[in-house]
Amino acid sequence: MSIRLFYDQWPQYNQRLVDVMVEMSAEQLALRPDATRAPVWAIVAHIAGARVYWLCGVLGEPGAETTPFPDPHGDGWEDDEDQPRDATELVTALETTWRIVDDCLERWTPEILSETFERMRLGAPQRHSRTSVLQRLFSHDAYHCGELSQTLGVAGLRQIDLWGPEGLVREPGQYG
Repeated sequence: MSIRLFYDQWPQYNQRLVDVMVEMSAEQLALRPDATRAPVWAIVAHIAGARVYWLCGVLGEPGAETTPFPDPHGDGWEDDEDQPRDATELVTALETTWRIVDDCLERWTPEILSETFERMRLGAPQRHSRTSVLQRLFSHDAYHCGELSQTLGVAGLRQIDLWGPEGLVREPGQYG
């Protein structure tokens, strides 16, 4: 039995993010919540890059080479704000990294979720289970979708509605 059932809304979250990003212009992708925060495009790149880092870099899952981030331990796109990414690049990053997530949800079983992996952080080893990494990534995607939605909403743009009925587009100021 795969663990897909336990994360059945995650594909929808990814698709809702893709649906909003595909429509965005370079000017919209450059929006920032304030001068000290990352632009929209860099936050989306960070979402995609984190998937590759944790699943391929830390847990050793295959697929990094099929994404724009073939070196899971290298710098991500968000690390170079002098090279903004466009909507096509961001959608490609989200879709290719989603395939890695989707493959794990399909192949992994409840029995292997407690398996742990080690990574070095600030010179000290840290242990992470498959469960902790999935929970981290799932909440990471949702957290940044909320951050993006606030930035887009303040600018009067379409927000990312993770939970609404399929096909519903929430305009600025519509909540619930």
